[in-house]
Amino acid sequence: MLGFPFELTLVLLLVSIAFFAGIGITTIGPGGIFVTIALYSLTPLASGEVAGTAHATFVVTGLVGSVAYLYSGEMDTGESRAIAVILSASSIVGALAGAYINSFVPRTVFGILLGAVSMAVGAIILYRERRGFTPLYDLDALERQGQLALAGLGVFLGVCSGLLGIGGPVLAVPALVLIGVPMLLAVAVAQVQSIFIAAFATAGYALQGEVILPLAVAIGSPLLLGVIMGWKIAYMIEPERLKLILGVVLLGVGPYLAL
Repeated sequence: MLGFPFELTLVLLLVSIAFFAGIGITTIGPGGIFVTIALYSLTPLASGEVAGTAHATFVVTGLVGSVAYLYSGEMDTGESRAIAVILSASSIVGALAGAYINSFVPRTVFGILLGAVSMAVGAIILYRERRGFTPLYDLDALERQGQLALAGLGVFLGVCSGLLGIGGPVLAVPALVLIGVPMLLAVAVAQVQSIFIAAFATAGYALQGEVILPLAVAIGSPLLLGVIMGWKIAYMIEPERLKLILGVVLLGVGPYLAL
């Protein structure tokens, strides 16, 4: 069926999850992780197939999300463009490394790592919304020190995203906010970075034969629709309530994935 051995009910469930994940990508950033979580928890796919297929769906969504935020003006300043360029370029190395490392990670360990990341992102979201926090680092992307910090962060984010098959915004948005980048700019920059992470990670997994293209297309289409709707929603409502729900869900599913 559709080129892969899954029942129609499972495909429809994955499609539904992908749609809402797409909304999360462009409203608050950490939405793409639900695609990876669904592929891992609902299918028997190997960890490499989960990560490779998930990354294949994030290439086009990153492009569309980037265009949307470029259109709305978040990328108009020299600083915003500098953050996007440095973070994206450095992420390429990390994404390729992460895809390679994944081949040595058993499925059970993959689940533990995915669960740990899920809980960490959920905890950061809840802490920030309930208590707030002072940025850990006063980033200036136009100065040498700030550019080196961004490059190091990009490599780290690329490795984690490439290894686990999670979209760049899942980790990039919380990380950028932690170093003082405004929320909407962080989401916009993460869309650009996700293009490079997804493209190079997908290439790495494709070379290992671990990208299930029909499944990626089936999930990627509703994911893309969700990304477009999410961008519109980001300017229509205050996303604080959605962030709290997202944080609780991520914190809750983490232990399940790690079991």
